[in-house]
Amino acid sequence: MAAARTGRSRSERIEIRASPAERALIDEAVAATGTDLTTFVLTNLSIAARQVLADRTAFTLDTHGAGAWEAINAQPPRDLAGLRALIERPSPFADL
Repeated sequence: MAAARTGRSRSERIEIRASPAERALIDEAVAATGTDLTTFVLTNLSIAARQVLADRTAFTLDTHGAGAWEAINAQPPRDLAGLRALIERPSPFADL
């Protein structure tokens, strides 16, 4: 039903295995939310997926952490001789 309301077609199938206790817990949660299993699972899996991906693309800091971050970034860069030599070396792909 939710797919019809949003205009999206759900054509991909996801199959999982669960213990009887896990399935009973999920079924109880589905009943408590008044939705169907597909909507419940997709909603909660999507939330979890967004959280996992957000942890890899952005981070937030409290006031103390933000201050520490700014202090680190205010320091002058270190001169790393090995890194400088690597960067200054001609690219082996320059003639390709």
